[in-house]
Amino acid sequence: MRNVVIIGSGPAGLTAALYTARANLSPLVIEGLDAGGQLMLTTEVDNFPGFRDGIMGPDLMANMRAQAERFGAEIKQGRVSAVTVTGSTITVTTDQGPIETTSLIIATGATAKLLGLPNERALMGHGVSTCATCDGFFFRGKPIAVVGGGDSALEEANFLTRFASKVTLIHRRDTLRASKIMQDKAFKNPKIEFEWDSEVLDVKDAAQGVVSAIVTRNLKTGVTKEIPVDGVFVAIGHTPNTSLFTGLLETDANGYLLTKDGSKTSVPGVFACGDVQDHIYRQAITAAGSGCMAALDAERYLEHLGQ
Repeated sequence: MRNVVIIGSGPAGLTAALYTARANLSPLVIEGLDAGGQLMLTTEVDNFPGFRDGIMGPDLMANMRAQAERFGAEIKQGRVSAVTVTGSTITVTTDQGPIETTSLIIATGATAKLLGLPNERALMGHGVSTCATCDGFFFRGKPIAVVGGGDSALEEANFLTRFASKVTLIHRRDTLRASKIMQDKAFKNPKIEFEWDSEVLDVKDAAQGVVSAIVTRNLKTGVTKEIPVDGVFVAIGHTPNTSLFTGLLETDANGYLLTKDGSKTSVPGVFACGDVQDHIYRQAITAAGSGCMAALDAERYLEHLGQ
């Protein structure tokens, strides 16, 4: 019987591992197939406190992992297929067998929806991004494109005009899905141009390891064209990684885990942190902070049980 099992090994999961390990709870981290979370797809991270000159995303996650292990966290690769709760016992079923624990911290994150283009993932972190607040600074004075038509896309487009010389917003329809206030703000912004009824066919130039242009097609006329840009921000939404907990834990309408009083979920002993329960901030630093909260909440829960 484990004291704490943590599912996920991004900033939230590894911070939870660090704190629970320092509390002498011997946590087990199941890191999953995408070990390290979304920062593994990021090049330079300039906005994580303590790194004056920035740090590469994979290096930051390697440091977090090593720090958690230094204090006794056990980290295993594995794929979780089910989570069940019987009384005060939580069973986590993995491809290596079942694990029983008294408390569970869920840090499975969220997955950015992508366009599905061959060059998109190859250029992720090299001109293709899913986070304007993370990467906008690197495109100062450069033309960029934003793909999407909802509130998130317009929010990112408006934010990016602080840095970019021009922002071209690509949308599949001739009207936006975003709220009227967000639309009005975007239409009034002189740096934002719109490509209506269009889809992105390709992102160039993977062979050079940088973004040089996008190829779009008008869905009404069939006309294709190449738009020179130095960056592409995909803003078509995120999917929280919560399918494991369907029917077990309460979620909002979009599938994000609901938490209250810190990191507590609807099931006693089960806590959630990071992007799996946060669809607003989605930053490494906020994920790490919520990982700390989940660890402290789990520690207090175990103390209450007398463990």
